[in-house]
Amino acid sequence: MIKTGVPYGSDVSAGKYRCDDCGYIYTNQSKTSLPPCPRINQIPHYRHSWTILNGQGDAEIDPYPYGR
Repeated sequence: MIKTGVPYGSDVSAGKYRCDDCGYIYTNQSKTSLPPCPRINQIPHYRHSWTILNGQGDAEIDPYPYGR
């Protein structure tokens, strides 16, 4: 299952993620929060989220850390 719209700052496990705005592929090697896309200052970003290509994704207790 591919989960889309995982906002910046969400707690995730190691895995591969694609920026919903520009398609940048980010590989996270350890459990951490998703950063903003590194291209955010180069290309307009409106969704501010990632698609989980593989990995565990959001922690159930912190699905939207900024109160989305």
